Amino acid sequence: MTTLPLTPDYDAWPVEVDITEVSATPRQVRVRWRDGRVSRFHSIWLRENAADDTTVNPATRERILDLSTLPAWPEVEVAEVDDSGALCVTFAPEDRRLRFHPGWLRAHDYDNRDDPEAPLVPVTHWRGGPGAAPDTLSAAGLLESEPGSEAEEAILAPALASGLGKGLVRLRDLPTEPGSLEAIARRIGPVRPTNFGELFDVRAKPDPDSNAYTSLALPPHVDLPTREYHPGLQMLHCLENSVEGGQAVMLDGFAVAEALREAHPDAWSTLTRVRWCYANTATTTDYVWFEPMIRLDDRGELLEVRIADFLRGPLQTAFEDVEPAYEALMTLQRLLRDPAFAIRFTYRPGDLVIFDNRRLLHARDAFEGSTGHRWLQGCYMERDEIRSRYRMIQRARRRRRLTVEA
Repeated sequence: MTTLPLTPDYDAWPVEVDITEVSATPRQVRVRWRDGRVSRFHSIWLRENAADDTTVNPATRERILDLSTLPAWPEVEVAEVDDSGALCVTFAPEDRRLRFHPGWLRAHDYDNRDDPEAPLVPVTHWRGGPGAAPDTLSAAGLLESEPGSEAEEAILAPALASGLGKGLVRLRDLPTEPGSLEAIARRIGPVRPTNFGELFDVRAKPDPDSNAYTSLALPPHVDLPTREYHPGLQMLHCLENSVEGGQAVMLDGFAVAEALREAHPDAWSTLTRVRWCYANTATTTDYVWFEPMIRLDDRGELLEVRIADFLRGPLQTAFEDVEPAYEALMTLQRLLRDPAFAIRFTYRPGDLVIFDNRRLLHARDAFEGSTGHRWLQGCYMERDEIRSRYRMIQRARRRRRLTVEA
């Protein structure tokens, strides 16, 4: 029996439903699956997504085909299923026969997908309140596990799922040696350096260049909204904590934004429209960016919040927008003080909190430095890294499953 063809990627695509019937017109192929689903594929889409070496580089799986170099629009001469279950299409005027993996086709069936951009994990907006706590998992043995092993995946998969779905997860039982955060972070992806370095120490120090490096209370905020693209992910790793006070506070900025939209639609409209100035003008750097406080993506879904009172520069907007903007801001600030939104907890050594810095707001109670030591190390990376790592884990699991079934 002929083996199934390669796919134009490195993923594994199980054939859970096979093809039972194929028909075609010059510019479309119609496929019926054993479960009754009917899928239609355009001839040009099929031609561009073939996996042969005229279409993709077999070493990199990156496309090398330039559609505009084809002699004419690719049309279907023959479409059939071969004895391996692959869809086979002969294209004119090239007279080229190309094969398509049925598992890959089913997974990329754009004719039947409700939302091809659906998140990897369903996004859940949450509120806090008394007794609420972040999703908490033991990460004991993470650094001793082999990278890419099932032992590593058993720790990372649920942690990444919580990070993607709720924007927040707490890992426990990790080492407390300074610098170990970098090794932990790289189990997910590359660290994003900033003017604070790759790793930064969150503890009171002389001549601080941020309020974070004091014992002061911090209001709910995201980090680095002063950047054109502020970091998508933040990690805070507790090395020491023996002070009185200093409780951590976390709020789901998306839940706050939705509450604002429901109860105060005018304030919502203003904060999604008016571009605020965010500024971090330290002695050695000067970062400034303008953006709305609440930002939506092209589909109208929440994309990010930029809330950080101590990093807002002077508002510079249309004269008639100044008072409405401040009215909306104060409405939002009152919501942020509502304890129903907040999760409060105390870091203990070995804890690592991972959160979406473009969604989650974090804050801190003041602490008394003379009562002990409070030392967190932090770093940033991007949302892309957590999504990529999660996909890689799912890919590895599919490959293992296919190997067992074979």
